[in-house]
Amino acid sequence: MDLSFVTEISSPRSRDELPAPEAGDAYLAGGTWLYSEPQPSTTRLIDLATLEWPTLTVHDDGLEVAATCTIEQLCTTTFPEEWTATILFRPCAESLVSSWKIWHTATIGGNLALALPAGAMITLCCTLDADLLLWTAGGGERRIPVVEFVTGDGRTLLDTGDLIRSIHFPATALRGRTALRKIAYSRFGRSGAVLAGRLDEVGFTLTVTASTVRPFILRFPAAPGPQSLSAALSEQISPVDYLTDAHGTADWRRHVTGVLAEEIRRELA
Repeated sequence: MDLSFVTEISSPRSRDELPAPEAGDAYLAGGTWLYSEPQPSTTRLIDLATLEWPTLTVHDDGLEVAATCTIEQLCTTTFPEEWTATILFRPCAESLVSSWKIWHTATIGGNLALALPAGAMITLCCTLDADLLLWTAGGGERRIPVVEFVTGDGRTLLDTGDLIRSIHFPATALRGRTALRKIAYSRFGRSGAVLAGRLDEVGFTLTVTASTVRPFILRFPAAPGPQSLSAALSEQISPVDYLTDAHGTADWRRHVTGVLAEEIRRELA
């Protein structure tokens, strides 16, 4: 899709060269969504690729992923053997409605910023307790857990001029055992529900996405029993939090969320 309303492209080489925010700005990372439909309100693109951030950086305390890291890079990189939870990267990517061509271009930061309920990089980040480093428009920075960053369908805590710099996955979560379940109306359709679980020395974590308007995380000190899990789903996720759209009704999504959650509990327990 040609962005015929764009009159300027900014190519900063450092943070100091980032232009002051203006109406009509859009950050360009992979651009797979940006170029997928008309953007009449966008008049300037700020190309993040020219900042040349290190894509993936292994630290003692975890993994730092640049916002401009592509889905393909995340899925094809070899990580430390003890980081068993990195096996979750590819299944989450396969839950997206996208081809391998999209994987080659679409970025992790872009998927988070778009904040679609079926954004499976959101599922991944929430399950592994990732947080975001945001560059704020005023020149500062702040860290926010991904589960708090996404506030609703297409809504985040990004203010005008804010920029996702990187995503940090803690080493403790990366050493956990994981499981994922997805369901959709059709084999290659957008996910109606995507759930992922993690079991480690901290306890049992269950992430619910796609079926709800925002991500939910349920935590237990150990793998729960089926009744405890069912009760927690009912108590922590209200019926009004389930989504109804072309990819599923709220009642159906609530039901399949319970079914998939129990499958994950059984696998990890």
